[in-house]
Amino acid sequence: MYKTTTCRFIGILLVWAGSGISQTKMPPSIEDSKSEPIKYTGKINTDKKFYDGKLPHAVGVHHYQAFRANRSNPADPGLTGWTYNHQPYLAYWNGKFFLQFLSGLIQEHTPPTRVLIVTSEDGRNWNDPVVAFPPYALPEIIDDGEIVPAGTFSVMHQRMGWYVAPNGKLLTLGFYGYCATPRRSPNAGNGIGRVVREVNRDGTFGPIYFIRYNRHAGWNEENTSYPYYKESNDQEFLEACEALLADKLISLQWWEEDRGKDGFYIMDPSQVPGGDVFTKKSTTAAGAGKAFNFYHRPDGAIVGVWKNQFSALSGDGGKTWTDISKNTTLWTTGAKTWAQRTEDNRYAVIHNQSATKRNRFPMAVLVGEDGHEYDRLFCLRGEISPRRYFGIHKNPGVQYFRGIIEGNGDPPGNEMWNIYSSNKEDIWVSRTHVPIMASVTKEVSQDFNQIKNIGDLALWNIYISKWAPITLALEKNDQFLRLIDEEPYDYALVERIFPKGTKKEISFRFRAPNLPQGTSAQIDVQDQQGNRALCLRIDKEWLSFDVEKVSLDPIGIDPKEWHTVILKIDCTKGIYQPVIDGKVVHDEILLASEMQDVERIVFRTGPYRGYVPAEVAEQGVGKQSGFLTEDLPAADVKAPLIEFHIDDLITKGE
Repeated sequence: MYKTTTCRFIGILLVWAGSGISQTKMPPSIEDSKSEPIKYTGKINTDKKFYDGKLPHAVGVHHYQAFRANRSNPADPGLTGWTYNHQPYLAYWNGKFFLQFLSGLIQEHTPPTRVLIVTSEDGRNWNDPVVAFPPYALPEIIDDGEIVPAGTFSVMHQRMGWYVAPNGKLLTLGFYGYCATPRRSPNAGNGIGRVVREVNRDGTFGPIYFIRYNRHAGWNEENTSYPYYKESNDQEFLEACEALLADKLISLQWWEEDRGKDGFYIMDPSQVPGGDVFTKKSTTAAGAGKAFNFYHRPDGAIVGVWKNQFSALSGDGGKTWTDISKNTTLWTTGAKTWAQRTEDNRYAVIHNQSATKRNRFPMAVLVGEDGHEYDRLFCLRGEISPRRYFGIHKNPGVQYFRGIIEGNGDPPGNEMWNIYSSNKEDIWVSRTHVPIMASVTKEVSQDFNQIKNIGDLALWNIYISKWAPITLALEKNDQFLRLIDEEPYDYALVERIFPKGTKKEISFRFRAPNLPQGTSAQIDVQDQQGNRALCLRIDKEWLSFDVEKVSLDPIGIDPKEWHTVILKIDCTKGIYQPVIDGKVVHDEILLASEMQDVERIVFRTGPYRGYVPAEVAEQGVGKQSGFLTEDLPAADVKAPLIEFHIDDLITKGE
């Protein structure tokens, strides 16, 4: 594990020199790239009518739900669940993943708020949350001439969650802010200050301290509830805090909430064209300085990345910077942008490459070779479930992507790990195959018998929520994939990309031993843009061929028994032939769309939902925002159980 960002970069250079991995191509000089430090040069972009943007899907992306919001049956202690959950941060330390996120009772910028932590040994299975920073009650204050009574709660807001210190200590951090109404900003420099505590190796926490006060806003040792960090008698903890305070690149993540003018920060993003200039009553602005992260290019230059298309370059380790510039080819939405070097010495930028200014989908990744130009654009997640709980500022979609910032650990393997929130209520983790790619050259032959766990399915795309798990099951010495679904507003999904072809034969076995009346399991074959060539629908007693142009009778099946399906697809003729249990049930069925080729098969425990509703596609968040929706009914209780089994997937091409 690299202890500091400088050591981490030196370590990467040593890996290049000793591992035989070829170095990525060199970017243009800082002078030649400073006007647009991150530049997308690809030829495709997103389609606002589809949740995945009709982008090519990256191969081997696993999504795991780490926390599911629940108003009446919460996973954490308490009588009422907190359904605003957002701003997650990730670290890998002591052989575990540590995930921290902000949790509010109902909505953004509304007290009480707190910070929760969940942990995992494998990144797939996450424990129930524990409270790291509880709600903070303010003393009586004067805000714009009005008395705010004692006991009013602070509003938490932070852009940094973790720090692995050079001495091996793990620190977790939060920020106690203040805003009088949800339309005010707790990150405008008027909050109380930043708090810190140690995470011990046994999972317990040390005491909470303030590590930096917003002294310019009137907060200090005399009017706050937690002591200043220097009062600690733990010398190793003090050493870790001092190292953090001295790391000016890492602490630049703090600027947004702090905005101090005391010389602590190495730059002031508000003093650049387009920078945030806040007043006491300001709302969140779309300027520079928000949600900072960074990575190193092959030439050693640091690329600093902020929200709202902004970035800058540093050639001296973060001491000085070029002017902050806008990356005009990034179609950002006001949500966070994450950028990093991947294990294959390429670069990835993850954000909502959206065709509208407000929609926070799809989860997209730009891929490039030199940390400057990015020529590939893929979808990492196009599955957007409905927002279950009311709340203002709860933008629909997947958003606020983060990975493990340089210095905060390196999990085993080559995968890229990221975290994000869905609809600002659920917290998810993604694991992406590296190298990041959107196609494969080898046909599929998957019987699951040699697989030890779901994580071994490296080239499958997998979507697992808390109430819709996907596991391996063993019966009569045969192992198969089992999809379970008790989620009332979501489903379980697996997808396998295969070599694209105009003529394809796809075979598999399925069984659906539990399908409550009115539910179905479904199977799609699609091309790279998500156009659906065909859909098979499995009901309680029937297998149906879902086509738009003709009406076909379903065939009777026993869903508790295994059935073998062979699909013979010919895109040149626009037809396919289904063979069920060795019998041709229809000679020729027209493909649902005109297709040049097919490239992936999708198994789901629910109906297709790739189309974006018109009011959302055309008008940003539309009717799903603000006061125009209610909580979805029965969102807190499990639905009748669906069970769907898959085995022996084989593809062949001519």
